[in-house]
Amino acid sequence: MKRRIKHVTVLGSGIMGSGIAAHFANIGVQVLLLDIVPFELTEAEQKKGLTKEDKVVRNRIAAENFVKLQKSSPALLYTPKFAERITVGNFDDDLEKIKKTDWIIEVVVERLDIKKSVYEKIEQFRKPGTLVSSNTSGIPIHFLIEGRSDDFKKYFAGTHFFNPVRYLPLLEIIPTPETDPEIVKFYMEYGAKFLGKATVEAKDTPAFIANRIGVFSMMNLLHEVQNLGLNVSDIDKLTGPVIGRPKSATFRTADVVGLDTLVMVANGVSQSGAEANDFNDVFKLPKYIQTMVDNKWLGSKTEQGFYKKVKNAEGKSEIQGLNLDTMEYELQGKSDFPTLELTKSIDKPIDRFKVLIGGKDKAGELYRKSFGALFAYVSHKVPEISDELYKIDDAMRAGFGWENGPFEIWDAVGVQKGIELAKDAGYEVSDWVKNVATFYKVNDEGQSIYFDKNSGNYNNIPGQESFIILDNIRKNKTLWSNSGSSIQDLGDGIINFEIHSKMNSLGGEVLDGLNRAIDLAEKEYDGLVIGNQGANFSVGANLAMILMMAIDQDWDDLNMAIAYFQKSMMRVRYSSIPVVVAPHGMTLGGGCEMTMHADRVVAAAETYIGLVETGVGVIPGGGGTKEMALRVSREFHSDDVKNNRLRDMFMNIAMGKVATSAYEAYDMGILENHKDIVVVNKNRQIKTAKMLALSLAEHGYTQPIEQKVKVLGRDALGMFLVGTDQMLTGKYISEHDKLIADKLANVLVGGNLSEPTIVTEQYLLNLERETFLQLCGERKTLERIQFMLTKGKPLRN
Repeated sequence: MKRRIKHVTVLGSGIMGSGIAAHFANIGVQVLLLDIVPFELTEAEQKKGLTKEDKVVRNRIAAENFVKLQKSSPALLYTPKFAERITVGNFDDDLEKIKKTDWIIEVVVERLDIKKSVYEKIEQFRKPGTLVSSNTSGIPIHFLIEGRSDDFKKYFAGTHFFNPVRYLPLLEIIPTPETDPEIVKFYMEYGAKFLGKATVEAKDTPAFIANRIGVFSMMNLLHEVQNLGLNVSDIDKLTGPVIGRPKSATFRTADVVGLDTLVMVANGVSQSGAEANDFNDVFKLPKYIQTMVDNKWLGSKTEQGFYKKVKNAEGKSEIQGLNLDTMEYELQGKSDFPTLELTKSIDKPIDRFKVLIGGKDKAGELYRKSFGALFAYVSHKVPEISDELYKIDDAMRAGFGWENGPFEIWDAVGVQKGIELAKDAGYEVSDWVKNVATFYKVNDEGQSIYFDKNSGNYNNIPGQESFIILDNIRKNKTLWSNSGSSIQDLGDGIINFEIHSKMNSLGGEVLDGLNRAIDLAEKEYDGLVIGNQGANFSVGANLAMILMMAIDQDWDDLNMAIAYFQKSMMRVRYSSIPVVVAPHGMTLGGGCEMTMHADRVVAAAETYIGLVETGVGVIPGGGGTKEMALRVSREFHSDDVKNNRLRDMFMNIAMGKVATSAYEAYDMGILENHKDIVVVNKNRQIKTAKMLALSLAEHGYTQPIEQKVKVLGRDALGMFLVGTDQMLTGKYISEHDKLIADKLANVLVGGNLSEPTIVTEQYLLNLERETFLQLCGERKTLERIQFMLTKGKPLRN
């Protein structure tokens, strides 16, 4: 029988409980969020004459956390309206409602006695067959089910989400020996398909997988920082993006997570007796950590930890780092490491590791010691915490934001070299590693296979049938490539156009590749996907090229370049084969325009998309302004609708608004409800896009006919000009902002037309391009473009 999840109850409304509730609401599930009844009235409640029996008081804790959830930054909900899917209550009055729920998720305080008392209450109301799980990160799962009924045990497992739940994709599933294997399978599949998680089955061992490995790695660095005479900012510089880790690196991550949390996990592992002596020493706290805990220097939650924001002598705010010898805060200064200089020309972190471990400075020494210890440690964790090595890599990528897992990094430096590094660091690797040539391979079908310790063979990583990994097929399936793009054969008559220029910007080489891909698809294939698996889909047009042409006043060449961009976008719309675009991450400017011209869009839920050109002093010039005018014209049913919808569209473009999720992009008119779809699991995006393109082809795709657009002319333009005058008078915008906004409005209404008129798309494209060129001739526009290129943020001049 198929199991459907329509309603979830979350017990505990704190940071994790709220995050879990929000994410289930994100995917369309109704959520009941419960917490305890407050022990005392607040002063405000007393003044209102409320009593402990009033519902508003009894629900206060859950209700207050629900408000925080909605105000959270970064947002926990894909769009604010999804908050309607969550209701709140309390354990005493509302627990009986779990009779009608499909899944009960316990997220109460990390105390075994409290959790067990909650489970006793659950058993009074729970319907047999209802899923029950715990988000515990530190309590052994098998302890939680002591004294529970057989039916409770059958459907119970640990479901360990990572915070923030929306953004960190790891979900560890920890079954007990009594958990029904079919239920384990359901948790794994539901987490991957519906919640968009990287689901990893973990053993019931201390800290499970990700925290066990991640905290070991961090604790090792906490010891090495003093051994090598480095400071906290040195370590963060060496252990951040340069090795494919988050910008917060090591010490900033500890501040964000909270030093108390790090200490709790480290102590839990150390006191569990699970580690051999040489590894257990790593989990023991350095003296300075204990001092920080005693002083309550716990990080962001106490406004000081390894870093502290202070006012300097001039009264300006500055970030100081903790001197671990003196325990005083001080400016850390900038450190230069020759080893890092050697990697500047290497784009991918996975390709840097061989260079990094060969460094002759302190950086090289740190890398050799830290990776040597990590390699040895993970070798001994198979099979202790996981029978399969790929699960460790999956967990570290999804839970800690590592671009590459430890076994992938070990492969990159060479298995034998990794063994040497471990030995030099004072560790021995596990015997099973010593005869392994490589931990991963790619088979002839383009699927990753891993070395299985138990069988001694290479096995397929499960679940790959649901996604396509471009890195795996690039070697054998690439049909064509240039410096900024390539074309791969996805099979079944569908090809993929991949952008891989710097920041995935859309320059001439990318547009050449796009047109070649469409030509090839029209001649020899059934459909085209435009997708990549980089950090972002595309940040837009090549601004450096535009700036250079504008400064040199090469107006003819710039006009031709813009026309070529527009023509390319129109080919995406009006080719004879279906084109499906798969945006994700930052999809800005030209990337947004390419998306809007697709036959269909398969967007990752985490897509931050918008027309941002006004931030660099121009309007959308690759068909974006035209396309928005076309879309809003379909809704011209009455004067109110005309003006309101046109005004909303104008404001979104003029303010450079970016959707904070694919669902918000629906509200902005960038994605269209009747044809575009969202996938929560980004790993499934290219495969889903391929299947959609194939479906369109098989159902008899016919090349579309160019559309006509109704524009409103001078009457509507007057409305916009009055509005921008008022905004300038009120000092909400600058004179240059007003100039851009007025020219944008002129295009949206079709120019200086005396009455509403039906025009062609090409008419609007010509007007759009002319306006773009005019703005490129403005000095303040060039200042904005140059500022964006040098500073990476918009200038408001």
